[in-house]
Amino acid sequence: MAGSGRLQTLARSIPDFTPPPDMWAVVTTGNGGYDKLDYRRVPTPLPAAGEALVQVLAAGINNTEINTRLGWYSSSVTGSTGDLSVSQEAAAEHKPDGGWNEATPFPIIQGTDCCGRVVALGQGEDAGTDLLGRRVLIRACMRPQGFGSMQNVWMASDFNGAFAQFVTVPATEIFPVECGWSDAELATIPCAYATAETMLHRAGCSVSDHVFVTGASGGVGSAVIQLAARRGATVTALTSRAKVDDVRGLGADRVITRDDDPVALLGEGSVDLVIDNVAGVRFPTLLRLLGRGGRYASSGAIAGPVVALDLRDMYLKDITMFGTTAWDEPVFPNLVRYIEAAEIRPLLAGSWPLRDIVAAQTEFSRRAHVGNFVLVPPAI
Repeated sequence: MAGSGRLQTLARSIPDFTPPPDMWAVVTTGNGGYDKLDYRRVPTPLPAAGEALVQVLAAGINNTEINTRLGWYSSSVTGSTGDLSVSQEAAAEHKPDGGWNEATPFPIIQGTDCCGRVVALGQGEDAGTDLLGRRVLIRACMRPQGFGSMQNVWMASDFNGAFAQFVTVPATEIFPVECGWSDAELATIPCAYATAETMLHRAGCSVSDHVFVTGASGGVGSAVIQLAARRGATVTALTSRAKVDDVRGLGADRVITRDDDPVALLGEGSVDLVIDNVAGVRFPTLLRLLGRGGRYASSGAIAGPVVALDLRDMYLKDITMFGTTAWDEPVFPNLVRYIEAAEIRPLLAGSWPLRDIVAAQTEFSRRAHVGNFVLVPPAI
């Protein structure tokens, strides 16, 4: 059990709770393969002033964790995430600019998506006592300079995240959720759905739009379909032939496959908004799909970040392009509202014990699933 010196750092905690001196976590030790994922015991963090200690109930898996471990964000990487995965899993290669913002502060506990329970508050956070004992989601993308600035820091990329039994975060980034979903289902939401909602919000998606979604079976793509359909937009989704029925079931009005020619099927200039997390060789086709005044939004490039761009396809049609990393202020409160009103549904593709993270990320990288995978830490 923790000594009195540790307890003095807590303002309040749930009844009969004492932070254990250490906890199970997956520590990512550097850029490279699965050998960089170390499941071990580490000291339990304690909340600083203004922070809360959250017991992790379930933690979602995203491209972000894998890409950060592999160093895919480095400017030296020009291929797809799949290409890098094949080479990096076999041979580690440190990339000093391979992090989400800049250098990743290895060793680090990753895990961007967290469904948890608030078990204690740091000194000076008495105002947050209504959070104690509540099931919550954590807004992983944080704006330390306020929402008037695009400067952002991320849980699990800039500081320790949710691949552990406990995590500490600013109390202002914690959102209670009241719903009948399981912990694992709630853990599928934060990164994928907040990223999708930010793209749609920033691009002004409305009922009058025809939206074209690439990577439609992935975490972000499947969230885009639900969130665009919720707005009343017409949605055309692009996916593999094997996943057509699954994607149609999410609310897409039309589903086409990667074997199809979107321009031939839909017509040049037929789309108002493209939401694209794939990029790669298909990028020029996406601009041809957009009509005059169209919008293009992206928060990823799993098929390759370096694309062919004919600027005439952009400026002659007055196309607006949105890059999306930082989440906008209304996004997370909106998601909680959608969940509690049953306006969206979770897509839990599978769950694993936290210790089996390598098996989970291996299956994730196969991309045979629809939706999101989740890791579950051992019970306290």
